[in-house]
Amino acid sequence: MNFLNVGILAHVDAGKTSLTERLLFNAGLIAKIGSVDRGDTQTDSHELERRRGITIKSAVVSFRVNDVHVNLIDTPGHSDFVAEVERALRMLDAAVLVISAVEGVQARTRVLMRLLVRMRIPALIFVNKIDRMGARDADLVDSIREHLTADCVAVSTVAAIGTRAARSRPRDLTDPAFAEELAEVLGAHDESFLNAYLDDDVQLSTQDYAGQLSRQVRAGLVYPVHFGSAITGEGIDQLTDALGAMAAKPAAGPAAPLKATVFKLERGRAGENIAYVRTFAGSIRARERVRIFRRERGGGIHEFGGRLSAVRVFDRGAEAHEAVALPGAIAKVSGLPEARIGDQLGSADGLATDPLFAPPSMEAVVSARHPGQRAVLFAALQRLSEQDPVINVRRDALEGTLSVDLYGEVQKEVLAATLAEEFGIEVEFASSQPLYVERLVGGGEALEEISLDGPNFFWATVGLRLEPSAPGSGTTFRLAVELGSLPLAFHKAIEETVLQTLRYGLYGWSVIDCAITLTRTGYASPISAAGDFRSATPLVVADALKRAGTRVYEPVHRFSLEVPEDTVSVLLATLNAVQAIPDEHRVRSARTAVLGGVIPAGRVHTLAQRVPEVTRGEGTLLIEFDGYRPLVGPVPVRRHPGASPYDREKYMLHALGRVS
Repeated sequence: MNFLNVGILAHVDAGKTSLTERLLFNAGLIAKIGSVDRGDTQTDSHELERRRGITIKSAVVSFRVNDVHVNLIDTPGHSDFVAEVERALRMLDAAVLVISAVEGVQARTRVLMRLLVRMRIPALIFVNKIDRMGARDADLVDSIREHLTADCVAVSTVAAIGTRAARSRPRDLTDPAFAEELAEVLGAHDESFLNAYLDDDVQLSTQDYAGQLSRQVRAGLVYPVHFGSAITGEGIDQLTDALGAMAAKPAAGPAAPLKATVFKLERGRAGENIAYVRTFAGSIRARERVRIFRRERGGGIHEFGGRLSAVRVFDRGAEAHEAVALPGAIAKVSGLPEARIGDQLGSADGLATDPLFAPPSMEAVVSARHPGQRAVLFAALQRLSEQDPVINVRRDALEGTLSVDLYGEVQKEVLAATLAEEFGIEVEFASSQPLYVERLVGGGEALEEISLDGPNFFWATVGLRLEPSAPGSGTTFRLAVELGSLPLAFHKAIEETVLQTLRYGLYGWSVIDCAITLTRTGYASPISAAGDFRSATPLVVADALKRAGTRVYEPVHRFSLEVPEDTVSVLLATLNAVQAIPDEHRVRSARTAVLGGVIPAGRVHTLAQRVPEVTRGEGTLLIEFDGYRPLVGPVPVRRHPGASPYDREKYMLHALGRVS
């Protein structure tokens, strides 16, 4: 049996979850179609998802199309939960991009389509809600071509659109108009097919068209547009058949070396760690030992092992059953308490490096409403961060305040509800603030070494050189010493501590895009221990940073606004009020204008709130992270959460007190 892992992607409220329900119903796996409004769908299983009517966590359900085992991954549509979407995208063989026939192409739709094209993920476009008043067909396809991709072709037509009697019908390949449209799209990617179409002596058959369309769809070159309704079931059979045709045999069989990836974590009833794993090669069985590989912040790879206590494979619906996970399968795996999202089982080959989406650009202080729950709040946030690495938690050791990284305001509400429902902790969030970063101004070197004459506070010699790297290149750690010059545990202690120390630069913000070189090492056997290197390294990093100097940068986003032309003047005033800098203004049509530019991350939420008001609800706002720019004006300073190595005297007193 072949497996096909399909992601259901869309802008919020386009009908992703309703489509999943309809597919399961048509496959005979559920007796009744669940409703998002009623909160009884198969994939929105969390109480908060049912209450808000949105998908927050990715969910997996399965069904069969002939001999193809389809795993559907329903993903969040709201931009605050992009991390969930990113994890799912890396697991996919194909995708269904859902677009509302009424609302059309929306901001999130455009972001998702760009990712599908960039990752070469084959996709079908499903235009949902053809039975709703205001639904569109032909002009919506034109909008898809303009805003998403020119490489699309409508493969179905709609009668009585915008009414409950709306019907979707597949287009006929014997129709000359459809054949011409199809040949133009397919010929752009296959010159021999185009030449055959233009050759009067060659008669292409319907099988030629269908075969070429199938090949180019599976290659991620062409995107068929299907019309239908998840509520009435129109167009679902054609979509299901198209999904079945996208399956291909796995590149590696069950006897190949294991390669599988953890893309989701949850807690079982007893609090145990349950990992959602997609197998790419080899197989996974209960009670076998596996090697696990993890990409660390500095780019290195950490390897450890574990024994699987249970392997449950998704098969027919939302339930998983005890079985062997073959190539292509998605399984819930128990027995790996140390597993984290992004870990790879069996092999380090192909471990993800760069994130698909930008990092969070905001942070907020979170506090327990009841003082007696302060201690358990930190533990609860740490547990949640294991399930979602984006929830980066920091604690100020002096004041005890906690802060978390955020994508947006909805994420605050979800975190608060999760803490209340799962841990019984009521919390309050302070106003969100930009998550600034620091970059090196120049290079700097420093050295701490074992003294032969005087007292030694730390039995460790560490020399480091810090240099700025290109924007977006990340932080790297390299050696200018022999790897065998220190025990491996000491090398590891230095690297880990360097990366931890760089989370708080001279102004208290994370130092990014930095090349670190270990230039000197030394130890005294048998006195030196890894703890000596963990204590000495922050002082070396701090001294090197002081010599290099850093500058604070603020996160900025790129905005694109499509608005009525007569609202532009008022909108420009609004952009000025939120410190946005427009650098694009063009007229799309007689009634529509497009404005583009950059805006500080801290003002995005305000702009999003004002756009509907100043554009009479007709404006469309697309926001994407655009990196960092030097901060102009007063520099915000964030206090170091513990004993700061930038204050050598206090740090030494703290370190020695800890040692004693």
